[in-house]
Amino acid sequence: MSSELLNGLLEGLYAAQQGLRALLHLVGSAPDLHGQPAWPLGYRIAAEMLVVDAGHARRVLLSLLCAGVAVLAMGLSLPWRRARIPLWAAAIAVLVLAPWPQAHLLLTPAVPTSLHQSPTGFEATGIVRGQAVYRQHCVRCHGTDGRGEGAEAAQLAQWPPNLNGALLWKRLDGELFWRVREGMHNRVGVQTMPGVGNALRDQEIWEVLDYLQAHAAGQMLRESGTWDRPVRLPGMAVHCRSGRPQQSRDLLGQRVRVAVAGPGVPPLADDPRLVTLVAGPPASDADVECWPDGGAEAVNQTLALVLGVPVAELPGYQLIVDRAGWLRARGQPGKTAWSEDDLVCRSGTVLTAPADASVEKRSAAQGDGLEALIRRMDAEPVRLLRGGFPH
Repeated sequence: MSSELLNGLLEGLYAAQQGLRALLHLVGSAPDLHGQPAWPLGYRIAAEMLVVDAGHARRVLLSLLCAGVAVLAMGLSLPWRRARIPLWAAAIAVLVLAPWPQAHLLLTPAVPTSLHQSPTGFEATGIVRGQAVYRQHCVRCHGTDGRGEGAEAAQLAQWPPNLNGALLWKRLDGELFWRVREGMHNRVGVQTMPGVGNALRDQEIWEVLDYLQAHAAGQMLRESGTWDRPVRLPGMAVHCRSGRPQQSRDLLGQRVRVAVAGPGVPPLADDPRLVTLVAGPPASDADVECWPDGGAEAVNQTLALVLGVPVAELPGYQLIVDRAGWLRARGQPGKTAWSEDDLVCRSGTVLTAPADASVEKRSAAQGDGLEALIRRMDAEPVRLLRGGFPH
């Protein structure tokens, strides 16, 4: 199955679940829980299986097409009396012959918050608050580095998982929230992770999850040199010379270059291809295009987390953010030129080839690696899947 078909299938199934939840909420069968409508069913669609098993995804798509044909036939039979019996027979035959997927592959157990989405916006200040909450409530079992080797980990029935890999991206937001709040049990009902219960507010749990994602992204980049899963630019209040943007999300639709200033770091000239956002204290004579408007310390702490470096080593780093708000490229201190090798969040999906290959070759010959990097980034968009569903 092509990636376009798979993405369309995932988006359609996700929208169908959200629509069903909204309908059940409207009729009172899905009451509000932790600020959002609950998912009242014991199962949800196992989208993660659609991603890893192409054959299963094809069967689901074909079954949906067969169901659509059957519904169309039944609809046509209503005004078309002479053909009613043949159309009914055709609808039944299509449904019987459809390659229905196995239930255990199509559905997976759900919790009441399975379809909840984080309301935090991945804000830098919230990530820093989440780090403080993690150190107070979670570090005893999960450890300071998130590898699950805290001082009290051995007392649990099962060692905590390593939170520095792709685990956080493999689960839905709401299911991670539920595990933190309510805890976890193994197949025989033995508790493997105690829940925080009412010890933390909902907002604090969401912020802990934001911190864990930022920390995991940094460890992933530090160990493998890539972000295997897309990471958003942390949200922050910004101020620009134009006076228009007030939040970093207002910059969506534009490419953004985040540069961390500091002693000995030369100022950057504006580039019409990018909006330059300077974090850290710029030189006194620097003409800065955009900068964080308050909360600069939290911004630097969060950037250090997603880069996997100490805050003291942050000056000189640069990041390039694509038009959708994903961190895509990293420039290290002391490096004066960009190249395609700096693209640390990649995608196998190519939307379009460069408009003019001769322009790209000429740019490379002239040493303009940034142009080649931008073309590559624009041609290979990334998207985040959580629990198999697009976010």
